[in-house]
Amino acid sequence: MARSDPTASELSVNASLETASVSVRNVVCHGGCAHRGPEECAASTYLVFPYRGLYVRHVGRDQAVADANHVVFFNADEGYRIAHPVEGSDASLSVQVAAPLLEELAPVSSLEQGPVHGFRTHHRRIDPGAQAMVALLRHRLEQGTMEPLEAETLLLNLVGRSLGPRTSHAPEATQGQRRLADRVKVLLASDVSRRWSLADVGVEIGASPVYLTQVFQRVEGIPLYRYQLRLRLARALDLMATQDDLSALAADLGFSSHSHFTAVFRQAYGQSPADFRRSTRRT
Repeated sequence: MARSDPTASELSVNASLETASVSVRNVVCHGGCAHRGPEECAASTYLVFPYRGLYVRHVGRDQAVADANHVVFFNADEGYRIAHPVEGSDASLSVQVAAPLLEELAPVSSLEQGPVHGFRTHHRRIDPGAQAMVALLRHRLEQGTMEPLEAETLLLNLVGRSLGPRTSHAPEATQGQRRLADRVKVLLASDVSRRWSLADVGVEIGASPVYLTQVFQRVEGIPLYRYQLRLRLARALDLMATQDDLSALAADLGFSSHSHFTAVFRQAYGQSPADFRRSTRRT
């Protein structure tokens, strides 16, 4: 069994922040096998925030689809396998929090009790506010425009927000329904900018639109269309620091106009795309 960081081969790993309280690494996987790879094992417990692309993490008989709408938990000494059902690279922020701080931040019910802390679930859905925090943290750490104290504070707020009961959702669904929702997530990630219809998704998945909408809502706690919108907005967060033409970015991501993009971005993140881009470039 391999012992590694949450990612092991075909990777670029860059340390962005290292303090006594937290560490952050930007992990980019340059592609991999569509089927499950060899078993790996994390040496420590990590919270992994995907911000680009998608992969599927298998732990025993369970699986977690890792995309920009989720935080994925890699527990110390827990074996897992990774599959890449969608072509292209994927990227994540891998976060490690000192054990005493994790105890303070995480609800007691979410942690396994024992000498080594681990999470009872393999992933949780995060809200748009957490997505924006991931993007801001990544961009400004890359540019060297964030002091360690500010970065630590933002990071602990991000972890607390992602683990807190107000931003998590415990799905009340069967395993079969969760697997169906996972297939939908993989399909959406295969072409984030496509303006899907329910009929299109239903044909690809092999289920009726009505059943799809009911199952997806039950599993994820939000409508399918909103889930896909958040994926597109997360892609915008990823690209915005290096994009000067926001109208072109809006068109590339499938929004009907720059004004439409601005409106949904503001609704999700509380600021305009231009304001967010300026915040990533602040010196």
